[in-house]
Amino acid sequence: SGMGSALGKREANVLVVGLDNSGKTTIINKLKPANATMQNIVPTVGFNVERLEMKNLRMTCFDMSGQGRYRNMWEHYYRDCDAIIFVIDSSDKLRFVVAKDELEQLLAHDAIRTRGIPFLFYANKMDHKDALSPVKCTQMLGLKDCLSNKSWNIVPSNAISGEGLQAGIDWLAEEVRRLPPRK
Repeated sequence: SGMGSALGKREANVLVVGLDNSGKTTIINKLKPANATMQNIVPTVGFNVERLEMKNLRMTCFDMSGQGRYRNMWEHYYRDCDAIIFVIDSSDKLRFVVAKDELEQLLAHDAIRTRGIPFLFYANKMDHKDALSPVKCTQMLGLKDCLSNKSWNIVPSNAISGEGLQAGIDWLAEEVRRLPPRK
């Protein structure tokens, strides 16, 4: 079907977020095709932003935690994004509360709350002996409640070995193809 391929060309802006040290950069680097150019965008505002393009997805990655004072700078990223990847360190039980808080603030933002954008969660560091299962991560973050009006998925991953990463991206690319065009 020629139609499908035309749709597949649609480029999507994907925001990759999560607390520092959750594994975002490792995931981005692992997904990066060998010949890809990674732009390290260092805005003057003081948070690191990295960009990567693969398939029809353009990923922009940044740390959420400890960056509260830059929150107002993120507004344009929120408005322009078509999907969100939220990386969780499944072995860091102490910071689930912080991650949940960040997720809730993100979801409360008008540019996110009012749009049916898909959310992919990587339950990362699954190789860690203290890692919580995706089911447990889902409960700790209250995903069923807070994402009731969005399409979402949680995929166990190990950013070091790359396990689970492609499965997540495949799901997300499929979801993005179904999105109505952005106004």
